[in-house]
Amino acid sequence: MPTTKPRYVITDTGDMAGMLDDAQRRWPDVQDRRELLIRLAATGHDSIATDLAADEQTARRQRQRAALARARSLIDVDELLSDTAWR
Repeated sequence: MPTTKPRYVITDTGDMAGMLDDAQRRWPDVQDRRELLIRLAATGHDSIATDLAADEQTARRQRQRAALARARSLIDVDELLSDTAWR
């Protein structure tokens, strides 16, 4: 099938063979090495997605803390709580 997308060639030798063998032990019902490769890729993606989500949450919390700390210098709390703020 013609495509402009890159194609990847993976040979079932060396480290790749070892990864596929481990995948075979993890999913003994799957006999097709191609399907095992796809499952390995999906499992790796799930792991990375979890890490990225945790990193994004940490960054968001840091931004929120920074904004709250900055807000203290921008808001005169005494003025806000007094009647003057509502006149």
